[in-house]
Amino acid sequence: MELIGADIIVRCLAEQGVKHVFGYPGGAVLNIYDAIYKQKDFEHILVRHEQAAVHAADAYSRSSNEVGVCIVTSGPGLTNAVTGIATAYMDSIPLVVISGQVGSKAIGEDAFQECDAVGITRPCVKHNFLVKDVKDLADIIRKAFYIAKTGRPGPVLIDIPKDISVMPCKYAPPKEEVKMRSYAPTTKGHSGQIKKAVQLLSTAQRPMIYIGGGAILANASEELKEFVHLTGAPCVTTLMALGAIDANDPHCLGMPGMHGTYEANMALHYSDVLVAVGTRIDDRVVGNPKNFMSQPRKVIHIDIDPSSISKRIRADIPIVGSVKDVLEELNGFIRELGSPKEKQADALKAWWDQIKQWQARDCLDYDKNTDVIKPQYVVQKLCEVTNGEAFVASDVGQHQMWAAQYYRFKKPRRWLNSGGLGTMGVGLPFAMGIQKANPDPDTQIAVITGDGSIQMNIQELATCKQYGFTPKIICLNNSFLGMVRQWQELDYDKRYSQSYMESMPDFVKLVESYGHIGIQVEKKEDVEPALREAFGRYKDRLVFLNFITSPEENVFPMVKAGKGLTEMLLSPNDK
Repeated sequence: MELIGADIIVRCLAEQGVKHVFGYPGGAVLNIYDAIYKQKDFEHILVRHEQAAVHAADAYSRSSNEVGVCIVTSGPGLTNAVTGIATAYMDSIPLVVISGQVGSKAIGEDAFQECDAVGITRPCVKHNFLVKDVKDLADIIRKAFYIAKTGRPGPVLIDIPKDISVMPCKYAPPKEEVKMRSYAPTTKGHSGQIKKAVQLLSTAQRPMIYIGGGAILANASEELKEFVHLTGAPCVTTLMALGAIDANDPHCLGMPGMHGTYEANMALHYSDVLVAVGTRIDDRVVGNPKNFMSQPRKVIHIDIDPSSISKRIRADIPIVGSVKDVLEELNGFIRELGSPKEKQADALKAWWDQIKQWQARDCLDYDKNTDVIKPQYVVQKLCEVTNGEAFVASDVGQHQMWAAQYYRFKKPRRWLNSGGLGTMGVGLPFAMGIQKANPDPDTQIAVITGDGSIQMNIQELATCKQYGFTPKIICLNNSFLGMVRQWQELDYDKRYSQSYMESMPDFVKLVESYGHIGIQVEKKEDVEPALREAFGRYKDRLVFLNFITSPEENVFPMVKAGKGLTEMLLSPNDK
């Protein structure tokens, strides 16, 4: 069968099972969009900015375990998409990004809307391709999906010159699975290393399981829960791992790190055997490595990416492989060789007694005896109203940390945020991707944002209207760039340089102008009723709830950059 390049692209997306594509047309991709117009295998969602297209595809992947797909045009279309691509790259999210390029003969001549897409994106993709021959097109697309979703996932860019999209070529469906000699990620962990890990755990006096986002990416929640319960050890879930294990599980001490709980940080620091599962052990969690390693401990590090192991903290027992597969084998060895919690029962009891003393501090307490709306209170009420089962898309800032601290996630893939890059503006497009991936009308979707973040992609309210997206936007409005202001308060003697917003839109009127529902909430007693109205009466509408919150509220606990986990700043309410 002979097809032109654009039709081959559409056929290849369909054969990969793609159901939704997010994008924005332009000159270099018009042939592709013409082919999209003529097909019925997948739906295209027209966003209002290319950055939002990538974020929406990213969230589609995060919430569904599928590869997200988006299409952008050349030049500014591609450069607008880079922030979204880098966001996905930092959080290891599988995407295929198709970008248009000027004609093959014009490449390198500074043609209209030309840019070096391959060069620009090389530092923030898992791999990228420039298609030079239409005969390679189908094979490249199939390889892109394979690379994106295997090993440590990540975004893959395919840059397609406009002339390639109209060149004819014979097309044939795939006859076998993709195989690449130069790319063969390890998925099965080394059995010898896994057995060593079990033997080390059986000697632990103060074991700790440190769970990263890789556990969710590997769909390993069930294996993880069994591992935690078999060992009897406490566990912590990083910002990217919230929901990997039920936050209400008694073994879970909450989130560690810069804004982690007191008990999580203290237990992490004073553990003698640490099992790091699917994590980079990054700077936002362990703080100062020198301080962290001042306490003698052995480290077992499990990750599918060998370059992540021992990058910041040396691993005594490195295990390269899929988190799911490795945990499954670990659990098998524990059942065979005997549970560490039985072998070290007395030591484990003493360890838990110490942890309970740390937990007694109630580090997340805040001033509740006030009529001013506290942002923590809003998140707590949101958790109550949605029974802790909503999909929560967060923007970046103080509200992100309050969401992580006070929303008790029960399931994986329900918490979506930009953890690695810290991208403001992701919340609303994230919600669009979530709803396409989870179309059940009973699905609850909340966007937790701030008055700064929401304005970075607020134009996507138009996309929401066009496609019937109905998230509930929880805006914690303090008229500040809150996290910047907090740092300025603590480190710059309250010199609030450019962190206060003096000119704010009337969000209710702005949202209504897009055809949605806007609700202003200024009193504490109105918080819960407003949330219940949004998720009840207005279940089938997009609702923007503008909560006027305490303007100078801070996120505690806090570990300043460069400090150790034991050097936490605690809330004045922490007794």
